[in-house]
Parts: sequence; C-alpha cells; structure tokens
Amino acid sequence: MLKAVNPATEEVVRQVATATTDEVEAILAKAQAAQSHWQAIGFSGRAEILHKAAAHLREHKERYALLMTEEMGKPIKEAYGEVEKAAWCAEHYAEHAEAYLADEVIESDATSSYVSYEPLGIVLGILPWNAPFWLAFRYCAPTLMAGNTCLLKHDPHVPGCGEAIGQLFEEIGAPANILQNLPLATPDVEPVIRDPRVQAVSYTGSERGGGQVASIAASEIKHSVLELGGSDPVLVLDDADLETAADIICLSRIINAGQSCIAAKRVIVEAGVYDQFIELLKTRLAKLKLGDPTLATTDIGPIARADLRDNLHRQVQETIAAGARCLLGGELPSGTGYFYPVTLLVDVEEGMVGACEETFGPIAVVMKAKDSDHALSIANNTPYGLAASVWGSTNRALPIAKQLQSGQVAINGIVKTDPRLPSGGIKRSGIGRELGPHGIKEFVNAKQYWVGPKIN
Repeated sequence: MLKAVNPATEEVVRQVATATTDEVEAILAKAQAAQSHWQAIGFSGRAEILHKAAAHLREHKERYALLMTEEMGKPIKEAYGEVEKAAWCAEHYAEHAEAYLADEVIESDATSSYVSYEPLGIVLGILPWNAPFWLAFRYCAPTLMAGNTCLLKHDPHVPGCGEAIGQLFEEIGAPANILQNLPLATPDVEPVIRDPRVQAVSYTGSERGGGQVASIAASEIKHSVLELGGSDPVLVLDDADLETAADIICLSRIINAGQSCIAAKRVIVEAGVYDQFIELLKTRLAKLKLGDPTLATTDIGPIARADLRDNLHRQVQETIAAGARCLLGGELPSGTGYFYPVTLLVDVEEGMVGACEETFGPIAVVMKAKDSDHALSIANNTPYGLAASVWGSTNRALPIAKQLQSGQVAINGIVKTDPRLPSGGIKRSGIGRELGPHGIKEFVNAKQYWVGPKIN
C-alpha cells in the first residue's frame, strides 16, 4: 500500500494499493501494444494530444496544485506555477519535437546518407516527490513526442499525483495506454527495469538510488538517464550587483522549502563584500513566512517527511558544532507538521557538513573566499556537478563560469530548468541530458541510413 501523509498536518490523506504482478504484466503488455499506433500517427497527431494535455493542466490547475500541496507540502502559489510549467513543457515539445528530430543529412560515399531519430519503444520514468507534475512532464513530454510509450513510476509518497497524471491522458481522450501510472513500492520496480519490453529508463532522485537503477539497467544493456543530487555553488564576486544577487539567491535557496536539486546550496562570497552580503541575505531571509502551505501568503511550507527534516537538522547542528555561526533559525519548531525554519549559516568552511553534503531544505550556507580563484576552488570541491551560478561583471564572471564543473551555469541570473534548454549533471550529479533538443534525443534510436549506389 502506498501512503501519502500531509507533511503540514501529519495526517494520512491517501492510500493506494500497489499493482500486483498480474497488473504490472497487463500494464507492460498494453504499453507495448499501444506503441506502434502511437508512432504511426506521426508528429502532428502526437502534438495534438500534447496540446490537449497542456490545456487540461491549465483548466484543472487548482485540482493538481492542491494535490501537490496536500501530499508533499508545496506552497500553493508555487504549486500553481508548477502546473503551468508542466503545461509549457507539453506545449514546447508539441511545437518543436519534429524539428528537433528531423533527419540529419551526412555526406558519405552513398547516393544519400542520413541519420533518422526513431522511437525505442517503452520508456520507464522513475520520479521523485519534490516536483511531482513538472518532473513527470519533463520526462514524458519529449519521450511521448518521440513516439515512445511511457510508464510512470512515481514516488510512493505522492501516489495521488501519480494517479492524476495517468488519468489525465485518459480524460483528454488520448490513444489508450500511451502513458500509464505504475503504482509500485520502490523495491518492486527492478523487475520492470529488467523486463525486455522496457527499452530505457529515466531516473530523477538520490545519488544512491540512481546508482542502483543505472546498475540494473546496465546489466540488461539498457540506456538510462540520471538526474541526481547537487550541492550547487553560487559565486558572488566583489563587483556584483549585490542587491539583485541577494534577491535572486534568496529565491533560489527557498523555492519548494529548499527541496530542489538545483537550489543555491553553497553561497561563496569574495572577502571584500562578505559581511555586506551576509546582511543583505539575512534581511531577505528573515522576512519569509513559514506556515500553512495552502495559504497564498506562505513562503515556506513543511519539509516533505519527518526523516528528511531530522536529517536536515542533523546537518545544521553538525555544521554549527564545527564552527559555523547560525544567524537565523537552526532550531526544530514545536507543534504539528514537519516544518523547519529558514536558517542562515555563515563562516562555513570546506569540510563542514553544510559544505560537503547536499542540504535539502531552507538552509543558506555562506562561505568566504579570499578572491575569485579561491571561490572557484571551493565551488569545484564537491563530488557533485549539477548546476552553478556566478554574480559579477561579465568580463570576470564568464571566464570563471567556463571553469566551473557543472552541467549548466547561470551568470547574473537564477539557475532553472527550461524546456528550451538542456539540463543535467556531471560527476555524481547524473548522466545524460533532459529538455531542449538534447533531451529528446536521449530516448531515440539514432539510426544510420546508407542509400546506394555507392558514389565513386
């Protein structure tokens, strides 16, 4: 049984039965049967369905947003934005997939030679709880538009979201079984990965889980794309627009109560503006309202689960014990709900827990750098490499950005995911890319065609 607990009230709000072995077999068989027709209707036919999905998401935004708020505590104003972003992703691929996957002519000794990007078949998506609708559509929109069918194995703590996404395609009258919800406990997904009908796996989640999924997939000679954890650095140079930088870094750190892989996790500030920037950040963080995520006035909702909050508090306490100063928060609140206060830790040094581990919560970690070279060294001193950002004059920031070990970098702006642009990590933050023209090509067969006769 999959159980959803409202993290703001600690009440069980939903229980969903897991699929039996026979039900899983039926889901796989239906996905396989549906794929050839889905491929045959072409880009225009598939685009029509994705446009309908986008319109349906917007029409029922309230319902879907409340589901997220109820099951994982996302503040309602952010949940509305997530539904809109999922709709945008569906629209983007409906409009651009055909161009992204157009045949690529390559000259050779053939009369004609080219690469055609063709679907693989069934692709399995294994998703986390922190952005239930956005991450589902980040996976399924390009995968479906490429002509594949999708199995959606959502996080067991957001079973209502998984059901709703599966039902959405039924509600819009999409061809049957092009996307099916797969309600399974996490340990039970291995046989699905191994099933010969499943051709590839998209996984978003923890580093540990990603390693297990990739190992299983590789043992079956299957492709996997992994988007894993991050300890994203943001470098603040002494010629940065500090007011704007503080605004955006504050936002980046606290979106979704800080439960985002691409949040600004380590704020690395040049010594000349260090004290000034701390005050700017503190002023902004202190104004944020922690509370009921169903209220539009709430900025920070609860942490999604009790165990996640406990680990977050451990990280904070160990960082303070190692010598960091806590200027805001840092204490477990009493009362119902898995809430954690906005916390500001400064004078954090390399080797402290707050600088070494991924902090998944509203915890701002600030580190002092002697100069830009030192800031770069601190930024790259991590096993992760998901995203990064730099604030400063372009002539200084761009050369630094080129040396940052990350899959994406923002200069004087927020790190974000955008359907138009590829995202993904290096090092222990993942393998492969999602979104943009690169992401849709992860789950296709780049098939070479050589058409004779040979040219002498």
